[in-house]
Amino acid sequence: MSKNLVIVESPAKAKTIEKYLGSDFKVSSSYGHISDLPSKELGVDVENDFKPKYIISKDKKDVVKDLKKKALAADFVWLASDEDREGEAIAWHLFESLKLEKAKTKRIVFREITKSAILKAIENPREINYNLVNAQQARRVIDRLVGFEISPILWRKVKGGLSAGRVQSVAVRLLVDRENEINDLFQIPHLKFLLNSAMQIMSSL
Repeated sequence: MSKNLVIVESPAKAKTIEKYLGSDFKVSSSYGHISDLPSKELGVDVENDFKPKYIISKDKKDVVKDLKKKALAADFVWLASDEDREGEAIAWHLFESLKLEKAKTKRIVFREITKSAILKAIENPREINYNLVNAQQARRVIDRLVGFEISPILWRKVKGGLSAGRVQSVAVRLLVDRENEINDLFQIPHLKFLLNSAMQIMSSL
């Protein structure tokens, strides 16, 4: 068994990357996300800081079982999912689901499938970026909170199979508009003075 297990998202990349890394590395695929919110319930604990409830997808149970077996036999596991919030979340779910040890787990990213890019990534591992993980979780939770409640209405009133999810762009726009309104207040001289004075008083208490 190879000393190093590299886990990528796409099986199409695996053979090419394995060829570049040599016999000490085994490259396997997670086939994308392995975990998600349950499909038949909200899956978000609104009474506990909106904590999401993740389960391993039915079609990924065998994949996870195989990866766990390979991870146990390897000295190091390299999480090589994509360099975006979805990829970071996949790396985190793999870390949690495979019960990996932090000391034996490395996170790597590359933007092209070339030998130089792969070797450079191996030479520069990093830790999981939890800011990106949390950004993905926030998007997924917002989608679920809105979509789970509103989608059934669309099915009854418009057409079956429609989804009301994917609302993060609208939510971000609302936050930005509100932030701009707050910033605009500071451009009014007397309000700026009053707000600064109030903050100074609060900080001195």
